[in-house]
Amino acid sequence: MPPRPLRTLSVLCLLALRLDAQDTIPQGVRVGLTYDPSSRPGVFVTSVAGANADTVRAMLARNLDFGDRLTVISADAGPPPVGRINYELYAKMGASALVQASVTPQGSLHVAVHDIAGKKVLNVSDFAFNGSKELSPAWRMVVHRASDEVERWITSTRGIAATRVMFVRDQRIWIVDSDGANLAPMGVGGVALSPSWHPTGRYIAYAAMADDGTHIVVRDITTGQGRRVPDQGGSNITPTFSPDGSTLVFSAGDDGTDLYAVTPFGSDAPRRVTVGRGSPTSSPSFSPDGRKIAYISGRLGHPEVYITDTDGTNAELLTESPSGDQPYRANPDWSPDGRNVAFTSQEGPNLQVMVINVRDRKIRQLTGDARNEDPSWAPDGRHVVFTSTRSGAKQLWVLDTESGRTRQLTRGAGLARMAAWSPRMEQP
Repeated sequence: MPPRPLRTLSVLCLLALRLDAQDTIPQGVRVGLTYDPSSRPGVFVTSVAGANADTVRAMLARNLDFGDRLTVISADAGPPPVGRINYELYAKMGASALVQASVTPQGSLHVAVHDIAGKKVLNVSDFAFNGSKELSPAWRMVVHRASDEVERWITSTRGIAATRVMFVRDQRIWIVDSDGANLAPMGVGGVALSPSWHPTGRYIAYAAMADDGTHIVVRDITTGQGRRVPDQGGSNITPTFSPDGSTLVFSAGDDGTDLYAVTPFGSDAPRRVTVGRGSPTSSPSFSPDGRKIAYISGRLGHPEVYITDTDGTNAELLTESPSGDQPYRANPDWSPDGRNVAFTSQEGPNLQVMVINVRDRKIRQLTGDARNEDPSWAPDGRHVVFTSTRSGAKQLWVLDTESGRTRQLTRGAGLARMAAWSPRMEQP
């Protein structure tokens, strides 16, 4: 007897799913899913009941796919589920987990995840829209946060859908959701460069060009209020926040630059961190424990990545370019797990994104097509966003550093560069 078409299987599977039956499961209880850690568990996302059902299902499936830890089974979900689950049939389809969702009349997203092998509910929870307008950025962020929790329930690792990427286009700061939706300018007036995120996600820092030089501005994205932090005069660029948000480090100077540290919300004068003796020093990036800073220095006559303690002591060379006509290393970004530093390197005729293991100093090349630069880590320490010309013009791309899978994040007119991946957004 020939096998049934996948569409028929999916419709038969969905004849017995009733989300109401899950309301008796305690909210937030983790049961646990067992699967081979060397594989990517298969996940089936059923049809969604309620308002904007197709959009919710598409977002859940896309977010889980973009996380690169799960295999989303693409099949016709059929009608909204009712009745009991045929766990055996879903297992034959390759599913380790089943995701059900509905938009409730009370204004929340109700999500349940089933462990197919265990034949039981893994977890169930509600995610309130809090009155957000349907399909608005805030509404979408709630769906993203639900997706991230689903990924955590299944893999024990929280997803990165509820994040945003800030970048520079036409010397203005823009922002886009991690899935490429909701592209919009940040509303920062004037020429602005090198944006970075405060660890709370509420504030950003950037270099603002003015008639009397370039200054560092800290902006509250909730209220739109901005303040210029005390600087050194002349050129002040490439700001970054410490992991606890209490310190802002940036590069400043005229003939040569050094790193300076300042309280982002205070009035104290900046404290000098590095002594470059006339060489250019810039692009600081904190280690996740806040004890060290990676940065660029040209003290060897060309830019390389160095690391130092936060008080400027114990500086050491992290990278060392092989001999060549154009040795160049730049744009370091320390991974959230503390193990690696991503950076830009001149490799032959083009710039490429590389990663170096901080402990053993082994370097791995992540890109190879066209020109690639300005890497920024996602909060999961697995994905990076970077600028690439592989589509013909500078646009942002996302790379899974484990599988090598890439996807384009930005499109359209204008060059996208200087990306900064946000922390996880806890609020819409």
